[in-house]
Amino acid sequence: MPSTKQNKVARLLQKELGDIFQKKSRRLFQNKMITVTVVRISPDLLIAKVYLSIYPSKNNEDTLALVRHHAGEIRYELGNRIRHQVRKIPELNFFIDDSLDYIENIDRLLKEDQNESPNQNPDPGYRAENPDNNPDNKPDQNSDDNSNKNLT
Repeated sequence: MPSTKQNKVARLLQKELGDIFQKKSRRLFQNKMITVTVVRISPDLLIAKVYLSIYPSKNNEDTLALVRHHAGEIRYELGNRIRHQVRKIPELNFFIDDSLDYIENIDRLLKEDQNESPNQNPDPGYRAENPDNNPDNKPDQNSDDNSNKNLT
């Protein structure tokens, strides 16, 4: 479980890296919108795993290779921004965050499932009529009126 210091440094890195990617994306990354979704930092604060979401998502691997190629320049820019807040600038390891693609895939599968069976009720015990109406006109087994009759 990350410590308070790790969480603070991770939030700082996420904020600053997000700003760096926003300002440098036009020049370095072919106008792709790159968002820093998660930063996980090691307990010694020297290695940071940076998860990126890239839009448009085609050619993600090429864009990630381009980000990794410019990792030294990104780390230098990050160092200029946070040098008074941390002792050492962490090594940056970049990864693609595919959680949005995973969520979109699940949504697509759910929509396909709904389109295939639109007339089926999801709950097999569901009754369309009002549950207060008793079709057999029998009194409820658990009602207070019935339980008091046998006490005499």
